[in-house]
Amino acid sequence: MVDVKIEENIISSVVGKAIPKTTNDQNTDDIIPARFMKEITFANMGNYAYYDERYKDGKEIPEHPLNKYKGVNILIGGANYGCGSSREHAPQALSRYGIKAIIAESFAEIFAGNCASLGVVGVTIARKEIDALAEVVKQNPEIELKIDLENKKVSYSGKEVPIELLEGRRQSFLKGTWDALTILQQNQDGIKKIEDNLAYLKF
Repeated sequence: MVDVKIEENIISSVVGKAIPKTTNDQNTDDIIPARFMKEITFANMGNYAYYDERYKDGKEIPEHPLNKYKGVNILIGGANYGCGSSREHAPQALSRYGIKAIIAESFAEIFAGNCASLGVVGVTIARKEIDALAEVVKQNPEIELKIDLENKKVSYSGKEVPIELLEGRRQSFLKGTWDALTILQQNQDGIKKIEDNLAYLKF
């Protein structure tokens, strides 16, 4: 098997500020209410992330984490994050909102896979570490976190915490092969060869 490497898509780390939202069992309907799935593209999904929690009677709820913490790209979740339906709209909403990584106690696997296919890094740490990290962020919202996929750790305030994620998924980020469309586009010669041998494409 050829060891593919797509340089422009390599994700070896994610650095930034975080949103603490550590409630367990946050489901895909929480993340993106079903009525917004009627749109024919994902273009506006970022506007609807956690919409029904963030707004009441059309007005922003200031204390909601997504309204309170600005300029963030990492979300701190709880256990079973992304459970519920398998809708791709949920990770699309988070990605288009600006979330590049999610740190949680655990993930619903389909959700984690959908995130990975968009280049959104999902890693897990122990619950006590989730709570400790969330508390630090609440005390200092400007603190910067670094999720290091090469060394499998998240670091902040001089502290390092080991992270877990499927090794195949970790390698796909490190090699830049998480984006299936990019890999396909890199092999135009192979695509043409297949096309030339498909009888139903010959007129």
